[in-house]
Amino acid sequence: MFTARRWWEHKGLHIGILSLIVGGAWILRQTQGALLLEIYQGVTSQFQILQPGTNPEERLKDARVLELEAQITELENQNKKLQQLLGYVEKEPISSRPIPARVVGRSADNWWQQVILNRGSLAGIQEGFVVKAEGGLVGLVESVTPNTSRVLLISDLKSKVGVNISRTGAKGVVRGDASAEAVLEFYEKVPNVKPGDVVVTSTYSQKFPSGLPIGRIKSLDLKKLPASVAKVELFPSIRSLDWVTVYPKPENQQQENLQSQK
Repeated sequence: MFTARRWWEHKGLHIGILSLIVGGAWILRQTQGALLLEIYQGVTSQFQILQPGTNPEERLKDARVLELEAQITELENQNKKLQQLLGYVEKEPISSRPIPARVVGRSADNWWQQVILNRGSLAGIQEGFVVKAEGGLVGLVESVTPNTSRVLLISDLKSKVGVNISRTGAKGVVRGDASAEAVLEFYEKVPNVKPGDVVVTSTYSQKFPSGLPIGRIKSLDLKKLPASVAKVELFPSIRSLDWVTVYPKPENQQQENLQSQK
């Protein structure tokens, strides 16, 4: 009896540990690891509670807050632009007050050629209407639908605008260059022009009212034949147009002026 007790004291701990291992292995096999996974999740969840901000619900909430903040910032920026645009529109005479519109379409292959506006004939826009943005002339309405307008930009290779130099009156034609710059071809061989001079639409232009700013002379090539040419840095941000204003074509304005004088 004494010998069996001593044997149990020496071997009992080992037998108990071995039983736990065998029993655990059997349970793990029967449950296919589910019990072990539950124990792991129970332990790790306690650590997640101790770590603020790691809860999935809190992370989702933070993401939603960041999304709302971004939306609010965008709305504030749009509201500021609209206020500036409306303030500008209200300064114009009622008879020639422009139509505000936003650029909603622009294809990658026609980036410098045309844009689509979100207003069309239902808003009073017609083909030939003049489009301006902050800085000056943008282009000409080429076609309209009830709710959209397609604008041919002055940066288009097909675009031609009669212009003159504000400082000296030197005249020429601005042609689009499919970039943020345009090419000015002068009528004179040696025009009185220098870099920095402002380019505006000419009084001889039939498509655009006179005096609309277009850009600034960036460089000159007086050796070009048959006449000198210049690079013009366009004032309007053709690269990133957003809101614009659409004006009646010049002949409409002339007719309205005649009617108002009668």
